[in-house]
Amino acid sequence: MVIGLAARAGAWAGIAGPALFTGAWLASSLRQTGYPAADIQISGLAAPDARDPWIMLAGFLVLGGCGVAFGAALHDALGGRGRAGPGPRLIQGAGVLTVAAGLLRRDHMLLASGRLSWHNHAHDAISAVIYVDLVVAQLLLARRFGRDAADPGWRKWRPWLLAGAGVTAGLLTAFAAGTSAPDAGILQRVAVTVPQAVITAIAIRLTRRSLTRLRGVPRQGLRPLSPWKAN
Repeated sequence: MVIGLAARAGAWAGIAGPALFTGAWLASSLRQTGYPAADIQISGLAAPDARDPWIMLAGFLVLGGCGVAFGAALHDALGGRGRAGPGPRLIQGAGVLTVAAGLLRRDHMLLASGRLSWHNHAHDAISAVIYVDLVVAQLLLARRFGRDAADPGWRKWRPWLLAGAGVTAGLLTAFAAGTSAPDAGILQRVAVTVPQAVITAIAIRLTRRSLTRLRGVPRQGLRPLSPWKAN
């Protein structure tokens, strides 16, 4: 069971990762002088020919690491193996894949045709898996929260998670249908921000409640995660 500092760090990681990743693509987009932000996809901001690609690369690595930590904390908070469902593990999987996508960078800042490197193709394939993962994770969490008897407060999150999954899927479909369209960069940014906002909202709730109470399994001698007291 994740307790103490590890549990708190995992919950806070769900807030820090999306916030720092968003800050990274905002800052990096503004630094690409001469290019409208909408013309550059997030992955392109980490390409070797981008200005200060380390900013976006750091964003990928931080988001991925925080996703792994948050997924572990959420898995424990929802009851652990056999009770948490696969949603938290999918969040962890997305975290690992995000790190891989950051390290396997695209060849060029702008979309290019012709001969591309193996890691460029690997990056695109991994990104597609991440997109699907983000949609499915929200659907599975909606199902899990909808039947939570230990903490009924999670049940009201179900419609929001279903809506988040639907919006994410719709935006990603529109983005995939026209990756070279003028508004593709904006569609991509909004599409990845929606599930990250969902993760942030869940993480905030975790920081406000005792992970012991979220499990719904009373244990003698186990103290609440001070200073966040169960309410």
